[in-house]
Amino acid sequence: MTGRDRVEAALELKVADRPPVGAWGHTYREEWSPQELAAITVERARRFGWDFVKFQPRASSFAEAFGSLYHPSGHRLRGPILSKPAVPDLDSWHSVEVVNRRALDDQVESIGIVARELGPDIPVIQTVFSPITVGGYLVGKSQSRVVRELRKHPETVGPALEKIAEALVDFSRRSIAAGAAGIFYAISGYAGRNVMPEAAYRDLVLRYDEAVLGALPSEAWFNAVHLCGSNLNFALARDLQAQAVSWSIHNQGNPSLAQGGDIAGRAVMGGLSQRATLLYGPPARIKAEARRAVEDTGGRGLLLAPGCSVPPRVRDANLEAITSAVAA
Repeated sequence: MTGRDRVEAALELKVADRPPVGAWGHTYREEWSPQELAAITVERARRFGWDFVKFQPRASSFAEAFGSLYHPSGHRLRGPILSKPAVPDLDSWHSVEVVNRRALDDQVESIGIVARELGPDIPVIQTVFSPITVGGYLVGKSQSRVVRELRKHPETVGPALEKIAEALVDFSRRSIAAGAAGIFYAISGYAGRNVMPEAAYRDLVLRYDEAVLGALPSEAWFNAVHLCGSNLNFALARDLQAQAVSWSIHNQGNPSLAQGGDIAGRAVMGGLSQRATLLYGPPARIKAEARRAVEDTGGRGLLLAPGCSVPPRVRDANLEAITSAVAA
């Protein structure tokens, strides 16, 4: 069976010959070049036997598009370094607009290369940060400041998030036109109860999520919502349009795979600890964790994957263990 066959079965809450597998992590040196990022993404997908690819663009590209300035760290284990935020103060929210289209164009170009190289049997999905996640990057990745200013000054921050959402819709559509099967919609750090109560999130933020997810074209058949963090307001997953939900079951206060699937009513993506088991191994422990994920879900509706991005210092042997765990 192909990777696409396995993914389609999982999204239908079934299981093919085995659950589909995939993993992702930053390649900081390569991600400044669309060609180099595509090449290493394709090489890793083939080497590790991924059934699907969650594309890992340069995370700072979303903020760069709106004027934040970053430069490469020059180190494979360290991400881009912020030189100047686009929104240094409250008043700056009024001037938020796309000023560096190339930052996102590069990610569309790169995922197009990956999709063409891997072909239709291995679906590739584009990472898209949520509007409030991008807003956090624009101020220098400060969750508390974005939440505080949105709650106190929604008339100032809200219009900026609308502009960000419009740009993300365009980015998503262009990525899908380039060959992506859908998007991996990442709400990074804002879906937790400790950051914002669910009622406040629904009142202040959910509309911007819906603006992006509701505008995806019909060709986007494989969309996943990623809830990043601990103590998640997991009921949000029911109201976010996607075929799968991704989260870390190993973070405090989060549901198990089976519990999350019951709450969301859709396929689940995760099961592997990206900062413990996958990072430190050994492969036998990774295989045991994979088996527990299969047992918890019965293998149905499961896309076996890390709960979030795997640190770049992960060993190849640990990534290789993921596929072999379910292929046996």
